[in-house]
Amino acid sequence: MMILKKNIYCFVLMITAILCFSLNAMAQKKIQLKLLPAEQWWGGAGEYGYKMPFNRSSDFKYDLYGDASLNQSSPLLISNKGRWIWSEGTFSYAFKNDSLIVVSKNENIQSGTAGNDLVHAYDYVSKKFFPTSGKWPDSLLVTAPQYNLWIELQYNPNQKAVLQYADDVLKNDLPPGVLMIDDNWSNYYGEFDFNKEKFPDAKNTIATLHSKGFKVMLWICPFITPDSENFRELQRKKLLLMDNEGDANKLYSNARKSLLIEWWNGYSACLDLTNPAAQKWLTDKLSFLQKEYGVDGFKFDAGDAFFYNYKNLVSYKKITPNEQTEEWAKIGLSFPLNEYRAMWKMGGQPLVQRLADKSHSWEDLQMLIPNTIAQQLMGYTFTCPDMIGGGQVNSFISGSIINQKLMVRSAQVHALMPMMQFSVAPWRILDEVHLNAIKASVKLRQQMMPQLMKIMRMAAKTGEPVVRPLEYNYPNQGYENSKDEFMLGDDILVAPVVTESDERNVVLPQGEWIYQNKKWQGGKTYQLKVGLNEVPVFIKAKK
Repeated sequence: MMILKKNIYCFVLMITAILCFSLNAMAQKKIQLKLLPAEQWWGGAGEYGYKMPFNRSSDFKYDLYGDASLNQSSPLLISNKGRWIWSEGTFSYAFKNDSLIVVSKNENIQSGTAGNDLVHAYDYVSKKFFPTSGKWPDSLLVTAPQYNLWIELQYNPNQKAVLQYADDVLKNDLPPGVLMIDDNWSNYYGEFDFNKEKFPDAKNTIATLHSKGFKVMLWICPFITPDSENFRELQRKKLLLMDNEGDANKLYSNARKSLLIEWWNGYSACLDLTNPAAQKWLTDKLSFLQKEYGVDGFKFDAGDAFFYNYKNLVSYKKITPNEQTEEWAKIGLSFPLNEYRAMWKMGGQPLVQRLADKSHSWEDLQMLIPNTIAQQLMGYTFTCPDMIGGGQVNSFISGSIINQKLMVRSAQVHALMPMMQFSVAPWRILDEVHLNAIKASVKLRQQMMPQLMKIMRMAAKTGEPVVRPLEYNYPNQGYENSKDEFMLGDDILVAPVVTESDERNVVLPQGEWIYQNKKWQGGKTYQLKVGLNEVPVFIKAKK
């Protein structure tokens, strides 16, 4: 009996200790982990996917508060040894001296271990912290290329040029898809109606585009041009972010002046989307565009957390800069045809996530695969790897040097990603040989669309990533630093060329693979010469 009581007493002490440890862990504002041998980490700011995975040799730090990375982020870190870190708020993280240090100013940090690989870590955190909604954005974003008019028209979108671009798509034997009319289609920011000089008959223009097989998105932002009709209305109704005028203790109820925020197009007021009335004002304006003109959806630009990282900012509801980004993201949930470039903590939702604008360079092209993988490992299923050839307008101004092969290789990276997007018109800048190679990449996508859609439908259902590092499918086998090839689902390995050379090494994991109607034995590295029209796609043979 004494032995039994002693055992019960020890058991109670053990349980108490475990409970106390759990409670302490939940309350932690700082976590320091010694990195395990061969441990690799992903997560945080997706813009730095090309630096991932982080490991013992990394010297990297970043603060997610007021995120200025220009892309998708999440308060998440996961490792190939099953370890994970999550917070409902922001944190800073640093990899240095064989350690990972995570510090939060405003929320508790949670951490734990799930299995001993990347798959189990991701599966646990995705189900617990950002479960999939199971919903989809508009399928045309996947099933056909997207056409963004930014590079071609810049700040001068107009009726004639938009229709001409659409006609040129079809004349060059490319399929119709989603067409995005970018910035400056209205008279000013905050006027959600067409500039009548640029678009004298917007309704008929959109109807014509629909008849040609296109759907139409409009670029929008949360900023409002000061000294405009809508600004005066919104200020009167107090639907804009307010300025505390240097008084840190000023309450929202006492704030009277609208805050002006500096962004890339000047200084503007900004909608206060913590206020339900401001949310309704915006969604009513967007619904008007849909009903009045037939607009199909919206490109939600800006909304970056650093735009809200003002000490003078006062809002209807007191939240962090990152949560302001989250409020901007939630507007898109009402519009299945959407796109975002900046995001915070919205994994598992049917929101399209494009990588930030890249320059027309091989270095930036090499970022597309690892940065997309970073997006996917934060639960962002519906990703688009920037614009083909690059989205930086300065790369295509008069006098710029265009690398035609780079354009082709960029399109080939896009070809089997969840989405592909054109902006600069390939028929304008490419010769016939390179244009035909671009068309071949589109044709490859169309040929593999049944497999791609199947994988994406399953991902929307399960929450699993569509685009995966080899480490995800083949854990702890030495593939963690492969950044120029990726798995599409379980059985498709894509190894596009991302350098000037037409030769590349392809690492094949264990198993038997099929490419070019030949069988290839896995567990080896092959050196391939890849033609201009070719994209190495290996299909795992069924047993």
